[in-house]
Amino acid sequence: MRGALLIAGTTSDAGKSVVVAGLCRMLARKGVRVAPFKAQNMSNNSVVTLDGGEIGRAQALQAQACGLEPSVRFNPVLLKPGSDRRSQLVVRGQAVGTVGARDYFRHRRELREVVAAELAGLRAEFDVVLCEGAGSPAEINLRATDLANLGLAEAAELPVLVVGDIDRGGVLAHLFGTLAVLDPADQRFISGFIVNKFRGDPALLRPGLDRLTELTGRPTLGVLPYVEDLWIDAEDSLSTRADAAVGRPRPPVGSEWLTVAAIRLPRISNSTDVEALACEPGVAVRWVDEPSRLAEADLVVLPGSKATVSDLEWLRRNGIADALVARAAAGRPILGICGGYQMLGARIDDPIESGAGAVPGLGLLDLDIAFAEPKLLRRSAGRGHAGVVAGIPLHGYEIHHGRVTRSGDPAWLSVEGESEGSAHRALWGTHLHGLLESDDLRRAWLTEVAGRAGRTGFRPAPDTSVADVRAAQLDLLADLVEQHLDFGRLTSLIANGPAVGLPTLSTTYLQG
Repeated sequence: MRGALLIAGTTSDAGKSVVVAGLCRMLARKGVRVAPFKAQNMSNNSVVTLDGGEIGRAQALQAQACGLEPSVRFNPVLLKPGSDRRSQLVVRGQAVGTVGARDYFRHRRELREVVAAELAGLRAEFDVVLCEGAGSPAEINLRATDLANLGLAEAAELPVLVVGDIDRGGVLAHLFGTLAVLDPADQRFISGFIVNKFRGDPALLRPGLDRLTELTGRPTLGVLPYVEDLWIDAEDSLSTRADAAVGRPRPPVGSEWLTVAAIRLPRISNSTDVEALACEPGVAVRWVDEPSRLAEADLVVLPGSKATVSDLEWLRRNGIADALVARAAAGRPILGICGGYQMLGARIDDPIESGAGAVPGLGLLDLDIAFAEPKLLRRSAGRGHAGVVAGIPLHGYEIHHGRVTRSGDPAWLSVEGESEGSAHRALWGTHLHGLLESDDLRRAWLTEVAGRAGRTGFRPAPDTSVADVRAAQLDLLADLVEQHLDFGRLTSLIANGPAVGLPTLSTTYLQG
């Protein structure tokens, strides 16, 4: 089998990423040489690749599903929103500037060439390339600049399957409408549908799917059930809405729970950092966006941000900054990661991201930060430097413009022989994303956090492995798609391209 397929969605977070990851894992288990591809992603959740760039976290997970190391080839264009109208443009893993909608329109020819070249290279090297769309192909207002949906399908002659999330309601209308709003030239690529997150008896849905086929001429290739255990590496912002729990908390090993409040910043980046905490039995992690929720938590995590100065001002406006100051004064645990670490310091000088220049931080750590070019991208390894984590191996990655220019607090980590991070009483800060996936270090650190929070009955599990949890979820995804999708039709589309002879839904047809 050789070929390619594009998985599109009726909406963001419809299930494109997980379907691609499941298909990648399933095919890899069958011995197929398969690679993921997302021409353009818009996300502040990114990882650093071995080839020295950054890509969307979902593509890194899909690469893992294929048994591959993450590469910039799998996500050649990445947009990282810093405001409602401007995004950092990352091409082949490197930031090349900041763009708005009109600027991006001017870049479209160059970016199309980048996307086409990377996809062609992957198709020459691998048996199958599974492409993930972006947002929805029904965003016809963006069709002229589209690189990842029907623009990609047209350029590479790709069959398209559209995924819809039935858990949100209205999935049959979403699937039908996605096809119906497209121009006839684009409709020919839509070769079938997939229903995601179904609860209950599939027989009850069957009449609706049969009617959908009658109306569109397209089959539904499968109905994937809702599975609560699928949650790790949730890339979309909908997964980090305020008051949402992270993961599925398991009962504690000891006699007490440890509660974690993760602050849901407006421009949060690498929100998946807290998922390693949620893997631990007895640790309950929840997203929060107002100050009262900090009082009840044993640990507060201030995560990364793509708009550090702006999000710092947001903390001040809504009272969370005051709550953090009071919490630190009381000696209650706080962890800052990347942008969150920078906010805990005394001073931030930012001529790059916000252009604000020097602004005061929260003043909880004796730390000065200056933003500079180029953006620092690196995968890091080292050991704990001090306290309960001293000597324990660690790994992570860095994605930031901010550099530490002065620190009066002791470092608690060591990376590549250099001091990293700050620790003061019950405050910890680090630039390392993914640090908490270092299992032994996380367990030792959580023991100290629990002690400082007065949760002496909390005990970390001795055998929790974040890597194993992630691998188990990929295998679960592969099992689901193998059991519930029509593998014969799927492989036929991959090998043969868009289905031939499919009807076109016209305006006259819809009115009739």
